[in-house]
Amino acid sequence: MAESIPEPVQRAVVIGGGSWGTALALLLARKGIEVNVWCNQHTQADEFNAAHANTRYLPGVELPTNLRFTADPHRAAEGAQIAVSAVPTQFLRRVAARFEDALGGSVPIVSATKGLEIETLSRPTEILEAVLGQRPLAVLSGPSHAEEVARGLPATVVAASKVPEVAAQAQAAFNGDFFRVYTSSDLLGVELAGALKNVIALAAGIGDGLALGDNAKAALVTRGMVEMARVGVARGARMETFFGLAGIGDLVTTCCSRHSRNRAVGEAIGRGETLEQVLARMQMVAEGVWTTKALFGPESELSDVSMPIAAEVHAVLFEQKSPRAAVADLMRREPAPEMKGLV
Repeated sequence: MAESIPEPVQRAVVIGGGSWGTALALLLARKGIEVNVWCNQHTQADEFNAAHANTRYLPGVELPTNLRFTADPHRAAEGAQIAVSAVPTQFLRRVAARFEDALGGSVPIVSATKGLEIETLSRPTEILEAVLGQRPLAVLSGPSHAEEVARGLPATVVAASKVPEVAAQAQAAFNGDFFRVYTSSDLLGVELAGALKNVIALAAGIGDGLALGDNAKAALVTRGMVEMARVGVARGARMETFFGLAGIGDLVTTCCSRHSRNRAVGEAIGRGETLEQVLARMQMVAEGVWTTKALFGPESELSDVSMPIAAEVHAVLFEQKSPRAAVADLMRREPAPEMKGLV
């Protein structure tokens, strides 16, 4: 029997008016969908509406008239058939609470956030479910920097859900001529991969700041991929997910791109800045910093998982270890077969 085709979405709400939320809203609007983007400040919403542009996070990208900003949760969610969450992880619980009465329980939510909550190690979909109750949930993840997506450059991602129909609905809403969407049933793996690759990107940036070269970065990406898969499998995800778009695909982009905030943070630290100095001048959030902290926090339950790269990133960020000492300790680890302890 043929699979049912999801009903076309005519109205959507995007929760989060940063660069990624705006880029995703733009994808929907270009397909003729009426989109309301919720952002935190009324003055900012008025500014963006007047300019037909997100002048703070995506300057120079013109936005169509069927994409509007608002700071009112009820107005943003009115009539929405699908919701997209693009709020940084550490703010998500507080923001989601503002939509408790505004967003109907049957409205599916597509999470586009890549991180882990520090206090609980919760994934974004777990936070959404804890605050808003059980509802259809999907994750959208993969190599897709907002700056390129907003300009209409080709990108390919994966929509994952425990319910195939929900993944198909997200796929149908976003899939287009320059934005190809695959589906997956491994929501856990896709969501973890999107969070963990940011930790490895910090390490890649530190290597760039130290001018360690291409050989070092290639090794880092490869071994970092192994660490990501170990964590994923330990928490119940499928290993193959980490070798798809949400894993290796997103990892390569985040470790190498000039658009990557996490790589840029690492590079600045590798050049001698402190984490506090780097974060003080940033307008946007580098999720990898807080995911690193969560991985080694008291709620982690991952103490038995071998994560040498992530552990050294944590030591550099939060234990005042010098980047060069961290690299030296990684290189001096006990020699071992390459495939030993792959997962």
